[in-house]
Amino acid sequence: MSSTQAAPTYYVVFVTIAVLALKAVNEEVTEPYMDEPFHVPQAQAYCNGDYWTWDPKITTPPGLYVLSVILKKVFMLKCNLSMLRLTPLLALMCLPIALTPLLSYHKRERPPPSIATPLLESVVLAFFPIGWFFGFLYYTEVPSLVSVVSTVLLAMQGRHWLAASIGLVSCTFRQNNIIWVLYAYALSQVLYLRFRRAVPNEKPPPRLHDPPALEASPADLVRSILTAPRVLPDILLNFVPYALVLGAFGAFVVWNEGIVLGDKANHVPAFHVPQLYYFIGFATAFGWPALVSGRKGISTLGRDVYARMFGNKRNIAATCVASAIMCFTIYKFTIQHPFLLSDNRHYTFYIWRRVFLLHPLVPYVLVPGYIACAWAWYLRIGYDQTLLQNLLLPVFVVPTLLPTPLLEPRYFLIPYILLRAQVKDVRLWGIVVEGLWYLAINAATMYVFLYKERVGVGRFMW
Repeated sequence: MSSTQAAPTYYVVFVTIAVLALKAVNEEVTEPYMDEPFHVPQAQAYCNGDYWTWDPKITTPPGLYVLSVILKKVFMLKCNLSMLRLTPLLALMCLPIALTPLLSYHKRERPPPSIATPLLESVVLAFFPIGWFFGFLYYTEVPSLVSVVSTVLLAMQGRHWLAASIGLVSCTFRQNNIIWVLYAYALSQVLYLRFRRAVPNEKPPPRLHDPPALEASPADLVRSILTAPRVLPDILLNFVPYALVLGAFGAFVVWNEGIVLGDKANHVPAFHVPQLYYFIGFATAFGWPALVSGRKGISTLGRDVYARMFGNKRNIAATCVASAIMCFTIYKFTIQHPFLLSDNRHYTFYIWRRVFLLHPLVPYVLVPGYIACAWAWYLRIGYDQTLLQNLLLPVFVVPTLLPTPLLEPRYFLIPYILLRAQVKDVRLWGIVVEGLWYLAINAATMYVFLYKERVGVGRFMW
């Protein structure tokens, strides 16, 4: 059986488990929890036709509430807590359908003919613990993820006006999705320049220097930058719809006097460099089955990572310099947000206290691990990709995560899914292990959330 094989059974099982999980959540968590006390009344105001009342504690645009109003009108739903939680659940059910063509495009394979038969790999990715968990609470995460995945896919297909339109919708769920709208455009153009062919009997078009990722050197990156201006005239026209979205976003920022709606005091942008390192560790902790299940095996990956870090004097010097810079940024720019230190209902509270605060040297000891993990992901997604394809996602992750002062796994959701989707050669056993890994985490976290509520503390969640 191929790892890309599609069958409706996978999707039916996924939907069944999701429906049962929501039923359990609604039975046990009968009152709005955590951020829901802000979102639910706001959605109910929208359901009642009151579009002008706004809770100043809400920091994201009203896309989630508008989506709930649309579902209410289409399916004649009520706007109570249980029905509102159907909004993220329906988005979660759409996620495998959206991921299937994206995975197929990265693999350069034809997607299944029917949307009712998503790939096994896309179903497994839809079980990713952060997205899965927030598919049952009235949060913006899953609708935001689905809209971003759809934007990237449509852009890769060359349907730029539709991609920009969905991208604009994605920004109504979370403002920083504007970064992923621009990423969708950039990735689509790198792919267009890579695969375009010269028209017969005409002068060959200018070429962007973009060698295979695993063969490239730092000098190739410089050449790529120097050759970029020659191809700009060929890609500027496709930027027009995205420029309109960018202009609309800029107008919003001017009108709002900032990016954050509402509670600006607790969401002040910062220069949080270690957030990038946390993401690398996060991605590896969750995505290790995809890393170790490549065609060449884990031993070859380990040797390749070692070679990239210590294979010759130049690599050793580069590793030492990178380590020194990372240690400096950890010393200078680590942020311990008040929410991270005080809210013991989140797993990050315990990870921070029991790992990062275990000893003052712990954050620095982890640096070589961050570098090794970063190289492992670079090598895994670099299979059959070019240098710029490999570097685009990290480039756009920086403005997404760098300004965020709070260590929050939800911020890593979209970057992780886009990163994992680029790993093309995960074998079937790797996909199965990945699915079992996600299921185990989901079972544990959902059980603790539903049935291990602590008096005076509350329910534990991501």
